Amino acid sequence: MKQDWKPGTLIYPLPAVLVSCGTCEEDYNILTVAWTGTVCTNPAMCYISVRPERYSHDIISRTGQFVINLTNRSMARAADWCGVKSGRMVNKFQAMHLTPEKGHQVDAPIIVEAPVSIECRVRQVMPLGSHDMFIADVVNIQADEQYIDPQTGRFDMQAADLIAYAHGNYYALGQQIGRFGWSVMKKRTRQRLRRTSGKGRTDKD
Repeated sequence: MKQDWKPGTLIYPLPAVLVSCGTCEEDYNILTVAWTGTVCTNPAMCYISVRPERYSHDIISRTGQFVINLTNRSMARAADWCGVKSGRMVNKFQAMHLTPEKGHQVDAPIIVEAPVSIECRVRQVMPLGSHDMFIADVVNIQADEQYIDPQTGRFDMQAADLIAYAHGNYYALGQQIGRFGWSVMKKRTRQRLRRTSGKGRTDKD
């Protein structure tokens, strides 16, 4: 039996990303964001939602650029720390020993240690209440070569050891249990995929 709760934010899990912004080293900053996601495939577009009082809000509003950096287990402490400290008071790159590097298509810095850095240019800002939504075009993606399968050219999400955020807690992503379309594949195809991927069982045959 289910209980009725008041309206709230319980769509979990979510990515725990580090959003980097600024156009010169003097104003580089990092903001931890969980309210983020894809809004369109073609053209590739995404969003982040940021409270207007956050230090990074002014930087992104002024520059119209930011980078979404996916985080993994080794970056978990930085993801949390950058979410509770203000860039007004501390240089987060220096404090967390993270490396900024100017993006290829935007002036905002990527975080070199991140497995994936998504360069974004703001298209629209929507004031929604507690947060403003920055809707942005994805103009470039930088992926760490150590997580790219040399045979297939695919990015190995499981090897990247990405983390997620759920209701105040950070979690390491678990074992892969399937892939897109596996529920409608023929039994023989599913078995072959499991053997070649080295993963465990993905369903009950």
